[in-house]
Amino acid sequence: MTEVPTIEVPQVPDPLPAGVTVLDVREPVEWQHGHIDGALHVPLTQVPDRLEELPVDQQLLVVCKVGGRSAQATAFLREKGFEAVNLAGGMLDWADAGRPMVAETGQDPAVV
Repeated sequence: MTEVPTIEVPQVPDPLPAGVTVLDVREPVEWQHGHIDGALHVPLTQVPDRLEELPVDQQLLVVCKVGGRSAQATAFLREKGFEAVNLAGGMLDWADAGRPMVAETGQDPAVV
């Protein structure tokens, strides 16, 4: 089994450095309510079919709501040769830390 490297929100530089792409693997309704600005949205079930959309020359910071789905995606991506890291605590910890988020709902960003 592939090791799943994990990072916690306080370890993530703010702002995110160049060379890091956030990959959000949550479902569309979760994404619409709040996500990290500039993140790439690919729901977990679509990751295997959309690998060509992912940058191969950057580190992927993989996020979901709490870290479970993103850990699965991180393991899969590492097996495919991507430099991927799981965000422990996911978007819940990101929001709790007061990190910036955007929403497509016209309302304040929230994690659902």
